[in-house]
Amino acid sequence: MADSFKVSDWLIPLGRRLLYLWVRTSVFPEDLRELGLDPTKPVCYVLQDRHLSNLLVLFEESRRAGLPRAEGPIVLGRQRLPRSFFFLNRDRSLAGRARDNSSYSPLLASLIGRTVADPLLDVQLLPVVILWGRSPDKQDSVLKALFSEAWRPTGAWRQLLAILLHGRNVLVRYNAPISLRDLLQGGLGEEQALRKLSRILRVHFRRQRQMAIGPDLSHRNTQVDAVLAGEPVRAAIVSEAARHGISLGEARARAGNFALEIASDYSYGVVRALELFLSWLWTRLYDGIQLHRFDVVTRIAAGHEIVYVPCHRSHIDYLLLSYIILRQGLTPPHIAAGANLNLPLVGSLLRRGGAFFLRRSFKGEPLYAAVFHEYLHLMLARGFPIEYFIEGGRSRSGRMLTPRAGILGMTVQSFIREHARPLLFVPVYIGYEKVIEGSTYLGELAGKPKTGESLWGILTSVRRIKRVFGQVHVNFGEPLALAGFLDAHHPGWREEDSASPSPWSRTATREAAAELAKRINEAAVINPVNLTALALLATPKHTADEHALQRMIEHYQALARKAPYAPTSVACDLDPSQIVTYAERLTVVERFADPLGDLIRVREKQAPLLAYFRNNVLHLFALPALVACLLSHNRRLDGARVAQAVSGICSLMRAELFLRWHADELPAATEAVIGVLLARKLVARSEDSGALAAPEPISEEFAELHLLGETIRPLLERHFLTLSLLQRHGTGQLTRQALENDCHCLAQRLSLLYQFNTPELPERATFSAFITNLIEAEFLREDEKGLLHFDQRLMTPLAHSELVLSVEARQAIRRITGAGIAR
Repeated sequence: MADSFKVSDWLIPLGRRLLYLWVRTSVFPEDLRELGLDPTKPVCYVLQDRHLSNLLVLFEESRRAGLPRAEGPIVLGRQRLPRSFFFLNRDRSLAGRARDNSSYSPLLASLIGRTVADPLLDVQLLPVVILWGRSPDKQDSVLKALFSEAWRPTGAWRQLLAILLHGRNVLVRYNAPISLRDLLQGGLGEEQALRKLSRILRVHFRRQRQMAIGPDLSHRNTQVDAVLAGEPVRAAIVSEAARHGISLGEARARAGNFALEIASDYSYGVVRALELFLSWLWTRLYDGIQLHRFDVVTRIAAGHEIVYVPCHRSHIDYLLLSYIILRQGLTPPHIAAGANLNLPLVGSLLRRGGAFFLRRSFKGEPLYAAVFHEYLHLMLARGFPIEYFIEGGRSRSGRMLTPRAGILGMTVQSFIREHARPLLFVPVYIGYEKVIEGSTYLGELAGKPKTGESLWGILTSVRRIKRVFGQVHVNFGEPLALAGFLDAHHPGWREEDSASPSPWSRTATREAAAELAKRINEAAVINPVNLTALALLATPKHTADEHALQRMIEHYQALARKAPYAPTSVACDLDPSQIVTYAERLTVVERFADPLGDLIRVREKQAPLLAYFRNNVLHLFALPALVACLLSHNRRLDGARVAQAVSGICSLMRAELFLRWHADELPAATEAVIGVLLARKLVARSEDSGALAAPEPISEEFAELHLLGETIRPLLERHFLTLSLLQRHGTGQLTRQALENDCHCLAQRLSLLYQFNTPELPERATFSAFITNLIEAEFLREDEKGLLHFDQRLMTPLAHSELVLSVEARQAIRRITGAGIAR
């Protein structure tokens, strides 16, 4: 018989005894009389999957419970069948793959046939659920969580590991018997009855498993076929077959391979194992994870499709965010990961943790593009939370990178196509006090080639971690409702054809990307390292008297509290002395003893890395620093002149720093900043004219105002160097590549000749990002030849350079570029 194991009578008892040297079971219900079995009718046991271990447990437990023996024959009147059990699912390979998808159990077919033929015959089918180990969320061991009960069919090797790991904790659940006679009421034929009973049993086992380990979220099991059935993919398959001269079957097979390459393979066990591993990892890496405003997510989680949009500073980001969401009791998101992370072992682990993979480019693969679009659409339409990084890659500078429209545009297009479920983007700010990739970033900033992004490289480096990385802050920003955003930009979007992106949807995607970047920046959390970097990097030699350093930190804290950048920003609660001590403990600064008082200085070669942490929050203090820069260089300016300069210069800074204020909001924001500076005695206001004035040059307050202005000066120098080059060559004369090269070379020359006090002025990446932002903000336009065009709008801020840069800086830029900048 197909359902019996080809073993001798003595081997089964021996196997059972050997197994129970290790196995311990819990049987439910405890009182088997609750099953209501009729002792006058034969009993046939039903197991879901064919495993010898499950069968041996059934043999032993049926004996212990005094039930009809599962290994004994089943007696039907005068006939005897050799076994009293069958498996619902067919034989599987060692890896757990089904070998036959069509056959039913011969014993089940025989029982139904005999019951149909004999109106007086009835058989009680007794489903038995056997689970090895508890559900993954109950496990406290990484290894046990990985091999706990899951929806994925188990092969022989995995079952052996389950016995070894979970043999002391086996659950056996007898379920209410099913009467074959009752099932056949209504005149069902044998084939109909066989299909109906098989369906009932599958549903029954599925519900029992779901009750024990939760619902099946495996995308590969439930969604790959749906992706291939989608109309856009079917059309792409036909097109692929015609384009390459292959059959539809071959084209469909290619689409199936693409779907498997992309799709996640969610596993409760892996997610639980990762949770346990990460709990261990965080305690060794960080002093704590500080969570802010998670109530924003809990309020909207029910009934909404959520797309988490975090900033991207480290490979730790996606592990950290999923961990936090899981620990807060919500479903962890499915994460869009680059195909470069789909490495052996690591890729499989990430995929079972919820990652789905996408290639860097879809160019030349329309079928791949169609499959990915459809997969993303299915996840969104079915309400799975998703996470992706709109910056594309990790920021090496510490600033928010220019968002890319790729997967965000696909999300917008998917929502236009089907919008029954409201979709909300949740911006997330992740702030570190030290990053694991710090040394790598330093090398790349120094000009070394970018190393390939590899989570495996990060995990192997964890073994060598001996330093303290401080705390991590995660803040959830203000959600963006996509439907409302589209209503504001194109009111009739619901009635339009959604087959392909349109000019208005591309524009809406770009504007949504910019808005999300602003909201991520608004959610910034200020930590002690940020404040130390802001204060120390503004000094001539990255060194400060301890008292002066604490005074500067006080000023930044006062601005953050009394003129906050945004309602969602978070200030640092430590006092200045605690902040300095904290930075020393993290070894980002060092103390230098001096008879006149201790000095605090940046450690050797650490200035570029400290600039990274300054840049994390530079946008929060860009406006105060600009006002300070204006007044420290000019000593006295009337209010109108300050407002004019702020408006002109912020038009450039807005493009790079994703500043939140529109032009009409700047006056009120500027006035709030001036109010704090007045209270701190860093500026004074004339009661008669309302003009603003800096303190006396010999005063401590003037030195502090100057240092506050120095915070933003490197960025302004970079901006004005770029504008000077454009002015010198004129519109339509330079390509983007030529402009980037010239900026980089001239910045290096400036640093060598004039010792400009900035660790990042010569970096090519900073100029490239600034030029990209100018193009995105439509200050620059590339023609079909790649030449850059601009109008007077771009040159207007150049006229304000005399107000914010020193004479030395302006003369240096003028000499180096050959441009005549007016005094």
